[in-house]
Parts: sequence; structure tokens; C-alpha cells
Amino acid sequence: MTRDEKVQAVSELTEVVGSASAFYFTDYQGLTVAQATELRNQFRKAGVKYKIAKNTLLRRALSDKGLLTDQISASMKGQTAVAFGFEDPAAPARVLKDFLEKTNSEKPSLKLAWLDGTIYDGKQLKTIAALPSKKDIMASIVGSLAAPISGIVGVLGALQRDIVYIVDAIEKKKVEATAA
Repeated sequence: MTRDEKVQAVSELTEVVGSASAFYFTDYQGLTVAQATELRNQFRKAGVKYKIAKNTLLRRALSDKGLLTDQISASMKGQTAVAFGFEDPAAPARVLKDFLEKTNSEKPSLKLAWLDGTIYDGKQLKTIAALPSKKDIMASIVGSLAAPISGIVGVLGALQRDIVYIVDAIEKKKVEATAA
């Protein structure tokens, strides 16, 4: 790689790191070409960007954004590919977990994950994958807000029904009283 190519690669990585809400460092060594292609396709469908990068260039991009820590730096050994999550920070974890279960393998292995400033080690993949997506959280909030409203509507509907029954009962009593 020439110096200009390295500068360009660091620039691209810095831009992606800056816009990502999460990134996952994986060791992809041992994947077949077919497996790597399938994994990339699954990441793409989930809105995740997956890049293979030299550790030194990745360190420089993280450093430029002020995100490089000793723990992150220590995890970047060997071959590293990075999955970047944007809208849903847990999406890369779900894709990775599903891929590992589907292929029944241990590769790619998660080295480390960074989600909105919190660092998780590779052993916490299942925990991260179990996090709800932003859409799920928003749906839950809307459901919680709608539940009291639907309860009020039900109560008001019951009140109207009860008033109709009372008026109907009074009318029947009047008819019976005048008939007697």
C-alpha cells in the first residue's frame, strides 16, 4: 500500500467510525470465501458495514476520533475485520450470532465490541445480540402510551352503554307503571 492509499484508507475509516454507533472487531481468519460472502450479504441486509482493515490504519482512525483505548488497542491483534452498526447498534451482534449458529462454527470470532462508548469483550456476544432494536424499544413505548388511552376509551364506552341500559330500564318501569 502506498502512502496515498494509506491516507485514503484512514480517511474512509475515520469517516465510518465517526458515523457509527457501534463497532465490532472480529477475527475472520479461517472463513472460506463462500462463508465470507454470505456473512457480508447478511451484514449488508441488516444495514451494517463490514470492512477488513489493517490494524495500524484502524488504530489511527480510532485515534483521530478520540476512541482509541488501551483495551481496544490490545484487541487488535492478528487479522481484523470490523462490523459497523449505525441505526441499530446491536444489529451486527445479531447477524454475527445468527451466522455462527447457522454455520455451526466459531469463526469469525468476536474480539471486542464498542456500543455507544461502552466496551464489551468477545464473550458477551449473546448478551449484546439479545438487546432490543430501537424499533422494538419505540414500539414498546408507543404501546405503553397507548394502553392507558385504550383503557379510557373502554371505560367511556362502558359508561355510555350503562347509561343506555339505565334509560331503557327507566322507560320499561314507566311503561309497566302506566299499564298497571
